[in-house]
Parts: sequence; C-alpha cells; structure tokens
Amino acid sequence: MSDDRGIYVLMGLMMLILPLSSLLARKPRTSVVLRAVLGWGVIVAILYLAFANRARLGELAGSVGDKIGRSEQRVEGDTVRIRQSLDGHFWAQVRLNGVERRMLIDSGATSTAISEATAKAIGVTPRRVPPVILSTGNGRVEAARGRIETVRIGDLETRDLPVVIAPTFGDLDVIGMNFLSRLQGWRVERGTLVLQRDIVD
Repeated sequence: MSDDRGIYVLMGLMMLILPLSSLLARKPRTSVVLRAVLGWGVIVAILYLAFANRARLGELAGSVGDKIGRSEQRVEGDTVRIRQSLDGHFWAQVRLNGVERRMLIDSGATSTAISEATAKAIGVTPRRVPPVILSTGNGRVEAARGRIETVRIGDLETRDLPVVIAPTFGDLDVIGMNFLSRLQGWRVERGTLVLQRDIVD
C-alpha cells in the first residue's frame, strides 16, 4: 500500500470512529448503529475512490469541459454552419496559415485577435510599433499588430488578414468583424451561426 493510500485509509477510519463514538455515547438501538455505520461506510468508500482515482476524474472533467466549449461545424457547399455550444458561444475550427486552431467567433470584436503562442505557431511576427490600444473587459491593453497569410473556416478562405496579438489574451484566439465583413453574409438561425461566401480579399 502506498503512503498516500495509507493516509486515505487513516482518514476514513477517523471519519468512521468520530461519529460512531458520538452515537454510542447516546446508547441507541443496534439497528440505528448499523444504519449509521453503513451510511458512513458508503461515504468513506466514495471519498476513497475519488481520491484514489483523482487523475482519471481530472481527465474526465477536462474532456467534459472541452465538450461544453465545442461547437458542431458543418460545411454545406458555400456555407459553413456552426451550432452554438453549451457555453453560449460559437467556436470554429479554423486553419491559420495551415495550422488548426479552435477560435471564438465574436461579432463584438472589431479585429481578429490571437495569442502570442498562436502567433509563434503560425509564423506571424508581432510588430509593436506603432502599438495598438484595445479596450477590453479588463480595461485598456497594449497589443502588437500582425498579418495572417491565410485564414480558412471550412471552405471559406481569406488572405492577408490583419490581427492583433497580446499576452493578455492568454490562450484565447478570436475571429472578429474584420473577417466576418469579408463574407457575403452571416447570421444566426435558431442557435446556429451561418457563414456564407463569397469572401472578398
């Protein structure tokens, strides 16, 4: 038995002994004691299993979190349909210079914005002069400029798209209005975002 499991067993025994000793001090009937022991035994067993399998539970929680933030994306001819995810947003699988990224589509964002990690992965060099000042939910932040050679969602592709890059974005990449405005049209229908070409470069 590992040291960790020994600690869990000890904690479980203490959880059983403390309420049991309190119960016995009142001299209840045997059936009451047995029900209490059984109830606490089940609780301790569940806690032990949770601790012993915490790595697997963490992976499962991560996969559920990914599914919550994932949208179904379908290509239908010259149209891409993206179903709203459970978190209320529209997430697209986008290819930036051939590199696939999961991006939030935000019609409230003027510009397409990418993280520094994404900029590095797709070969975009940030130009910090002159800087861009952005207004965000956390106040005004300074960002760098850049340009992506190709941005592709399904069969919808545009070239030479200006982007902003800042460390404050974390891992979040956002498709903004400067991409959406190049489409023939876009709209939301019954929880589905519909993107239509033609894209104008």
